[in-house]
Amino acid sequence: MEKQLPQTWDLDVFFAGGSTSPAFAAYLDQLEKDIAKLREGIAQGKTDLDTQSALIAEIQHIAVRLKQAGSFASCLSAQNVKDENAVLASGRVKTIGAAFHSALTKWEEQLLRIPDAEWQALLQRDAHVPIAFPLEERRRRAKEKLPPDVEVLANDLAVDGYHGWQDLYNVVVGRITVEVEHDGKVQQLSVGQAANLMHHPDRDVRARVFAKWTEAWAKEADLCAQALNHLGGYRLQLYRHRGWESVIREPLDLNRMTEQTLNAMWEAIDRRKDRLVAYLQRKAKLLGVEKLSWFDVAAPIGSVSRHIPYEEAAAFILEHFGRFSPKLRELAATAFAEGWVEAEDRPGKRPGGFCTSFPVSGQSRIFMTYAGNASNVSTLAHELGHAFHQHVMSGLPPMAQNYAMNVAETASTFAEMIVADASVKQAATREERIALLEDKVQQTVAYFMNIQARYLFERRFYEERKNGLVAVARLNQLMEEAQRTAFCDALAAYEPHFWASKLHFYITSYPFYNFPYTFGYLFSLSLYARSLEEGAAFEEKYVALLRDTGRLTVEELAKRHLGVDIAKTEFWQSAVDLAVADIEEFLRLTAS
Repeated sequence: MEKQLPQTWDLDVFFAGGSTSPAFAAYLDQLEKDIAKLREGIAQGKTDLDTQSALIAEIQHIAVRLKQAGSFASCLSAQNVKDENAVLASGRVKTIGAAFHSALTKWEEQLLRIPDAEWQALLQRDAHVPIAFPLEERRRRAKEKLPPDVEVLANDLAVDGYHGWQDLYNVVVGRITVEVEHDGKVQQLSVGQAANLMHHPDRDVRARVFAKWTEAWAKEADLCAQALNHLGGYRLQLYRHRGWESVIREPLDLNRMTEQTLNAMWEAIDRRKDRLVAYLQRKAKLLGVEKLSWFDVAAPIGSVSRHIPYEEAAAFILEHFGRFSPKLRELAATAFAEGWVEAEDRPGKRPGGFCTSFPVSGQSRIFMTYAGNASNVSTLAHELGHAFHQHVMSGLPPMAQNYAMNVAETASTFAEMIVADASVKQAATREERIALLEDKVQQTVAYFMNIQARYLFERRFYEERKNGLVAVARLNQLMEEAQRTAFCDALAAYEPHFWASKLHFYITSYPFYNFPYTFGYLFSLSLYARSLEEGAAFEEKYVALLRDTGRLTVEELAKRHLGVDIAKTEFWQSAVDLAVADIEEFLRLTAS
């Protein structure tokens, strides 16, 4: 019997007292003072190299402490959506963050005034060589924005006029309950708990929960539509004033990738969609329906639907992480033993999962709701992959630790793949192998179809938003059209309220919170194939690649560490083919 592990995280190790922590309040007070002092230093307008070196050092020192504060506030809000003090703490951190970003905008103006020869000399200083890429990136981005005073005003207004809409959405989500009859009694479930029941093996349960889920989101659709419209409107206006014509420009730049690379990825996926449709048709047959409905796509088949205790999941993850990388296993063991994971299944938690770093402490925290299904085990491995990425970046200068979402999803998906592959290989029976393989293929459907539907919806939503507010009925229509396109019209029923229920559409820190997942999945597939070829020798190469994620574009990263050109469809096609191989195996095993 496995040793019992904590299923609630330890936040007191950072700041004792939760959302009313005196230590956290004092920490924020000091941050405010240090940012005010930084602003004074920047206001002096000196561009000599010694002054700029000192500013760069202080900016990095503040940035890691601000990240620590933001992570703490995010964890407080996630663990209890009804904690009003957590909302206040989060609001204060955002205000402090806005002040810091306003100071950085003023500092960026100075970077533009440094003559090129002196700029190169600054980059060649020993302390700056490891952060030359992010410094160059910041200077380039400053050239592409509005005058500093206008950008500062936009930052200040964004606290209430932009980020505030995400806050409103979070409040709406927190108050939603889904009333379902389950196990003979009526229960009021949080959206996170209801989402877990979408994986229930009984189709009647899934259908009932989905109906109530849709009903609950329909009631809040007007508020969600207001939030989404105003988030979109804010972005469009800001882009217009900056002279940016494409709505995809910012997310591509944030992900340090080109549109050519993005288009090559989608093209490779579209070429093999027929095999995903074949899988969906086979699954429908196995479930005894003519066509799958939205709530069937993630349903389990076969014996894998058994309940997996948390300790068993942890032991399995550790065993297989260890076979790939002792360093990855060691990090995961620490996370399980020392209360890095908030996994408890209880009401009042926000839906979804995330991993956030506490860089001052050299730790991470993982949030999820563990209900004992195979999908939960995958999520746990996924988030531990994020924690490992954060861990290997330790020791680098803070500016070199800022990696983009697409490569962040590479590390997490790689970890998830280790566990999924091991599950299939260790299957005791043909039936179990089919069920586990199908769970793996579900991930492919999510990354190739569900994520693509989100991407298509956002592209179309922004086009319509340019002409005015988009009504709830039209949002529903756009969402269903995107789902039909992405799923090749292979489903019997879709989820038109998905634009409301998916948190990712409301995240203000990252527009288009979708395609980076697919990038990470396919990029990690290629890495995983290499790890199988190279064995133990690959661990150090993998760590080296991860440590470069904050100081190279993804095209440069792939060229340096893998020797490939990811702007070409051929790279993506080979990765897609690896995923399709699992589908072909599933179709072979279920042919009779």
